[in-house]
Amino acid sequence: MRKSGILLPVSSLPSRYGIGTFSKEAYEFVDFLRDAGQKLWQILPLGATGYGDSPYQSFSTFAGNPYYIDLEKFIEQGWLTEAECDACDFGGSEEYVDYEKMYFSRFVLLRKAFEKAFAEGFGENPDYLRFVEENKDWLEDYALFMTVKSSFDGVAFSEWDEDIRLRKPEALQAYREKYATDLAYYRFEQYQFFTQWKALKAYANQNGIEIVGDIPIYVAFDSADTWANPELFQLADNGMPSAVAGCPPDAFSATGQLWGNPLYDWTYHESTGFAWWMKRIACCYELYDIVRIDHFRGFDEYWAVPYGDATAERGKWCKGPGYALFETMKRQLGEKRVIAEDLGFLTQSVLDLVEKTGYPGMKVLQFAFESGPHNDYLPHNYTKNCVVYTGTHDNDTTLGWYESLPDWAKDFACEYLNIKKEETETGWMFIRAAISSVADTAIIPLQDYLCLGKAARLNTPSTLGDNWKWRMRKGVCTGALAERIGRLCRLYGR
Repeated sequence: MRKSGILLPVSSLPSRYGIGTFSKEAYEFVDFLRDAGQKLWQILPLGATGYGDSPYQSFSTFAGNPYYIDLEKFIEQGWLTEAECDACDFGGSEEYVDYEKMYFSRFVLLRKAFEKAFAEGFGENPDYLRFVEENKDWLEDYALFMTVKSSFDGVAFSEWDEDIRLRKPEALQAYREKYATDLAYYRFEQYQFFTQWKALKAYANQNGIEIVGDIPIYVAFDSADTWANPELFQLADNGMPSAVAGCPPDAFSATGQLWGNPLYDWTYHESTGFAWWMKRIACCYELYDIVRIDHFRGFDEYWAVPYGDATAERGKWCKGPGYALFETMKRQLGEKRVIAEDLGFLTQSVLDLVEKTGYPGMKVLQFAFESGPHNDYLPHNYTKNCVVYTGTHDNDTTLGWYESLPDWAKDFACEYLNIKKEETETGWMFIRAAISSVADTAIIPLQDYLCLGKAARLNTPSTLGDNWKWRMRKGVCTGALAERIGRLCRLYGR
């Protein structure tokens, strides 16, 4: 069935307290999607973010981001007051997240809510106790990791004292006893996150909207996953990575991209029947209806960079698990809906892997106009089994990108899309090209529907300090915009 959706991270929703959350504005956005005839809401990873604020570098692959917990629900429950929330400085901008101010404000409020709730006996709530028991496999490691990290003033676990860094049993027990209240706080925080998110997802599903979620291929080195499960990764005897993830040099980056994530010990994973991966993927399908697998080509081959290198230039290609992981997934979890993020330089073996899985790959219009009519990203070269985007979270907005195109590429795009020089809504021409294509699914970033320029870009890969900040202004998702989007999608059978 042909369908369409909108890409908008939770963090980019409007709200009263500095960042998008699972608040009433999120429910209003679901209403907008419904009114616009959309069937999909694509979001970014929901994990707890650390240094750099990237949702692709999380303290846990299982835990949720406490920034997204709706504080207004705590006000309704009497665990916080409106005055306490309003007294915090979350930053003055409606259009950008101030992560530093978020960090120093939100956790103070979450801790106050926890203390009030537990003083009222929340620790004996049956639903809460059930959540703690059902998620103990990852929750206890995450709670302890965050607790110990806090006791060491936030430094990476590689800098902790040796006994707790190496998880010696007596050290683990000592920290659990000394910081029992802190452990309870992190369990409470995660219960609130998952309870609120699942309520929002249920509301979306009831309104005919499915959630497309993102699973990063890698986890952060400084994470509960690496600390608690070192056997999963390529680590040296001292516990540091022997090699790290990245991408080789290309036309966009002369020195490649150095991500720094630890690489998987795929031999070990295969010997366990990919047990950790199956648990991780199953958790994703509790949160999302469809999962976009980030950096899909890394399952075929991955770029391994020697640990300590300043750039990714000296990396080498190594074999990944290939189809064996997805075969195990299909056998254990059944047929699941997946989008394979198959962007970048693709070898024949990557193309063969995508084809063997049967998963739809991605087509991005911004990649289509700089190499002539045989470019795979031009709509006339699509097959039905793909997902088309004008751009992704890693691209400029379509207007920002278009304005920076070299003249010859811009001329080709104008001729291809029949864009006239006097055209005042160029962005909508690219949207129409995506919506009208044969691709079964079309997903458009909200910034493109709002005709926003470079200032609304969400992320510029391989940069730090100014990413993941953009937010939409309250009130921009109007009934008129919903009607226009819906009319275009109906025109092309979506």
